Amino acid sequence: MATASQAKHKLCRRVGQCIWDSPKCPSVKRPYPAGQHGKTGRRGKLSTYGTLLLEKQKLRKHYAISEKQLRIAYTKAKKGEGQAHEKLFRTLEQRLDSVLFRSGFAPSIFAAKQFVNHGHILVDGKSVDRSSYNVKEGQVISVNAEKSPAVAEIIKNSNATVPAYLDADTETLKVTLARIPEIEEIPVNVSIMSVIEYYAR
Repeated sequence: MATASQAKHKLCRRVGQCIWDSPKCPSVKRPYPAGQHGKTGRRGKLSTYGTLLLEKQKLRKHYAISEKQLRIAYTKAKKGEGQAHEKLFRTLEQRLDSVLFRSGFAPSIFAAKQFVNHGHILVDGKSVDRSSYNVKEGQVISVNAEKSPAVAEIIKNSNATVPAYLDADTETLKVTLARIPEIEEIPVNVSIMSVIEYYAR
């Protein structure tokens, strides 16, 4: 039986690389699909629909959100002014769990969700337990070291590469969304236009 960790990386094996760039991902040693024919290297050519679906699945898995959550985010991104693909990408990247993961304050997107759901995280000094909380420019995310010493220890030992739009301080256990991220800065290996095209069918 596959472990929970292996199951999370199932799509990574299929696409031949880790969706989260984790060095511990099974795809690092086995960059081919699971199964007896996986090593042959003969991947079936995807149809146009299959290609769009795969990109959508990669995006959904990267942020560890449900189909319903992604569809809602897309519906909101279509409304108002601005490019839908840019608004969708930024909305996902500015989720509280994503900011924690990207800043190195959580070792994985799954751990980030757990930290938030268990009440370890503060936004501008107030406890927030919703992973989907939209972090706004200038807001400060912090951890109460006295109440959450284990989480504080993880953060202080982090050596993650932090994107330029985040200002992270592992000593004070604080990270600030310094500015709204530019699309090309977001470290997600997904064709966001393919996701928009998938939902626009």
